[in-house]
Amino acid sequence: MDSDHRAVAVGAIADREYERAGDAYSRAAWDRLADPREGLSPFDADERGWVGRPLQRLSLSGVCYRVAGRADRATLRGREGVAVATDLENALDHPAQRACLREFAADFHAIGDLEGAGVAYEAAETAYRDAADSVDAVEALTTTPLFQAAADMLRQVARGPANGEIAVPWEELHGPDPDDVGGFLAHRARFKRQRFGSLLARVADDGYLAAPRGTTEYNNANFRCPNCDSTDVNWVTDHTLCLRCSTPMVSR
Repeated sequence: MDSDHRAVAVGAIADREYERAGDAYSRAAWDRLADPREGLSPFDADERGWVGRPLQRLSLSGVCYRVAGRADRATLRGREGVAVATDLENALDHPAQRACLREFAADFHAIGDLEGAGVAYEAAETAYRDAADSVDAVEALTTTPLFQAAADMLRQVARGPANGEIAVPWEELHGPDPDDVGGFLAHRARFKRQRFGSLLARVADDGYLAAPRGTTEYNNANFRCPNCDSTDVNWVTDHTLCLRCSTPMVSR
């Protein structure tokens, strides 16, 4: 189960209060990191990689600070995230999971505008290629919480410039051939190295971050967006938001 802090963060995004959203995502991360799953320590080996969820919250907190114009706080969160992701390599014992943690560390470099983001992504690419022989079912691996969390953070950042749609589908994030396991996974880090920095700059310059995508419905007869007049709905946490601009919807 997720904590209430994530719902607070989503509500703050809807209200365009991005520093408050960053604070709430930080609390969600710290809360979940201490207990990523019932009965599971963050320092336990875990084939599902539940620590990905708090890392996702931590990365989104830094993104929110960037959008709020608080680059100083984004830098602090970036440094924290690099340290946490690196330390968790002592817990997760699968080589591909450790490579994903390096992908997260590279994300934190980019979010915090830290020196060496490109080198960090290249290290993640290398780690993925080196881990190829340890992966039995690569498509199943990429649907585990750890890998989904690293992908969903990117997708949320990309949603705003894409009018709320899924701008980075699963097929585009990964390589074209699942049989080439190393290349398939390494494509994640290469894609982010090429695209994530510009996406971050775009949302920061626009001063707008979209809410995460939840359950959606197009042309809903019961709701209308007071900001853009859309009737496309996004239900996420306990909020009913506009799919297009993340404004709270009103009943029709």
